Amino acid sequence: MKRSELRSALHQVKATTREPLSGLRVLVGRARHQAGALSSGLRKLGAEVIEIPFIEIRKPRSYRPLDSALKDLREYDWLILTSANGVDAFWDRLNRLRIRKNGLSHLKVAAIGPATRKAIEKRGIHVDVMPDEYVAESVVKSLRRRISRTHVLLARAKVARDVIPRELNKLGAKVDVVEAYETVIPTSSRARLRSLLKNPNRRPNVITFTSSSTVRNFVTLLSPVRSRTPKTVKDIRFASIGPVTSATLHELGLPVDIEAKQFTIPGLIDAIANSRTR
Repeated sequence: MKRSELRSALHQVKATTREPLSGLRVLVGRARHQAGALSSGLRKLGAEVIEIPFIEIRKPRSYRPLDSALKDLREYDWLILTSANGVDAFWDRLNRLRIRKNGLSHLKVAAIGPATRKAIEKRGIHVDVMPDEYVAESVVKSLRRRISRTHVLLARAKVARDVIPRELNKLGAKVDVVEAYETVIPTSSRARLRSLLKNPNRRPNVITFTSSSTVRNFVTLLSPVRSRTPKTVKDIRFASIGPVTSATLHELGLPVDIEAKQFTIPGLIDAIANSRTR
């Protein structure tokens, strides 16, 4: 081997050591304003990242239910927020209604995971409960002994699983569910996604899914018939942020090749990186 070839080979080995995802093309389908953390984390490990949002965050058609609840915050004992999007929408309405932070001082606050907790604490509010596992069932488990005979405000997306309100009601709480935002399918992504998957030189090796909504919207963007698995995803690996998202993938006939052990963006990045070393 020539000296120049040896140097080149050594450089490639070092690059691979530093960048475990070198040569991997990953499609990130998070909402455009949220894709940064996942995309940058993957790029730092050497992945080529393509961003096509499967989900778009929009304001609800009416803020009346949320505004009504915010004006009556003194009636509530607990506030539960299940996403950073919910936190942003909640505080936007607080500001518009000119409700000060001390108007929440009597509330106990529960966050579904670290990103939600960080978004709440950034507003100067203490989070009393965050479950060990970042899914609705764990929120219920964490509150089980503390929620009886309390009045709970749950601010969330328009379409969401009903685990929290259903189970907390069974435990004796009164739960008011209010819509803080809604998720929709970004129709502008349809042509880009289909074109990408048909291009042999650009097809991703891995597609990431960070919620059940991203899974459902992905399938709808590719095929109007949700029960039909798109043929264009053959040989592509599917990476899920956790068991709820994985269950939706299975429900729609899609594989789960990679699943995060910790149900967070860093956990998903770690799972993808670890899958390369197996």
